[in-house]
Amino acid sequence: MDSFAFIIHPIDPKRDVSRKFPLLGKMLSERQIDFFSTFFPPIFLSEVQGIISAATGKQITGWLIAAPYTPRRMLQLPEATVYRKIIQTGRMAERLGANMLGLGAFTSVIGDAGISIANGLDVPVTTGDAYTIAVAVEALEAAARVMERPIADTNAAVVGATGTIGRVCAELLAGKVAELHLIGRRQAALEELREHIQAQNPQARVKISTNLDGLGDTPLILTVTSSLGAIIEPEHLQPGSVVCDVARPRDVSTKVAMQRDDVLVIEGGMVEVPGPVEFNFDFGFPRSKAYACMAETIALTLEGRFEDYTLGKEIKKERVEEIATIAHKHGFRLSGFRSFEKAVSAEHIEKVRQRARHGQRPVLV
Repeated sequence: MDSFAFIIHPIDPKRDVSRKFPLLGKMLSERQIDFFSTFFPPIFLSEVQGIISAATGKQITGWLIAAPYTPRRMLQLPEATVYRKIIQTGRMAERLGANMLGLGAFTSVIGDAGISIANGLDVPVTTGDAYTIAVAVEALEAAARVMERPIADTNAAVVGATGTIGRVCAELLAGKVAELHLIGRRQAALEELREHIQAQNPQARVKISTNLDGLGDTPLILTVTSSLGAIIEPEHLQPGSVVCDVARPRDVSTKVAMQRDDVLVIEGGMVEVPGPVEFNFDFGFPRSKAYACMAETIALTLEGRFEDYTLGKEIKKERVEEIATIAHKHGFRLSGFRSFEKAVSAEHIEKVRQRARHGQRPVLV
């Protein structure tokens, strides 16, 4: 039976360590978890069962395994040290017999975005970023519909637009929205991306900015930076805004959840995995649902595409379209939204719509 493995790691140290080791999560501080993670070995989490292709009936199995480093620790340590730990975790996948390995969260973006890790392993590797892009754009469009924001008549922004994921998200959104705002830290890179998008789509209206002040004019926002802390605060958003936060750790401050009941924040969309799936580990999602990056690894295994797939900091739009087709063929579907670690209900969306209709745009401070 073909199989896969997927690497995750603690993002919220105390919460995520507690999922596997409740006592350690309770006893250790975040700083202690960061320090001791340097010495932890890779950790076997669970066997994944019950995945069946809707197209072919093929059944596969898989494993969830953990690299112990937190995002903060990955940025503190030398790149070569981080690579070694992730490769060590990948070798666990090889010993388990995995035909495909997926890199989750920060393990997919550190350094050269998976290339060095793939070079250090025999098992094929993917970051899952191509399907993450496809699902993020699909989720933003779906959320715009439920919030009664016609996408063709609405301005949108991509925060972190010059990054690996943000760049292709911007390409895909440019022809769909009224005006696209590209937000990033480097002016020259933003200008280059604007020229690239307008060469592909001369009718696209594209603005660039190196700050977040313009978010108040863009009701649809897709954010995907590599920041370690939140960057989007309550005062940045207008009533009725839709924010698709693809970043891990998240870009949207928890203050938005507490103070802004008139905006809808989603976490990139949940993907329904085909079959009576049992992940046998609580990574914070409802049963049978997964991150898009994890779903890419699973879809490639169902397809039998055992090759290094999405690696590096340059992703082609054609690769995004290809993996979306493969995933759809096997039965993967966008399946609801999550917001700040909780499923978003229809009742919550209706409350946000009602608040937005009666809200006033906050003043930037």
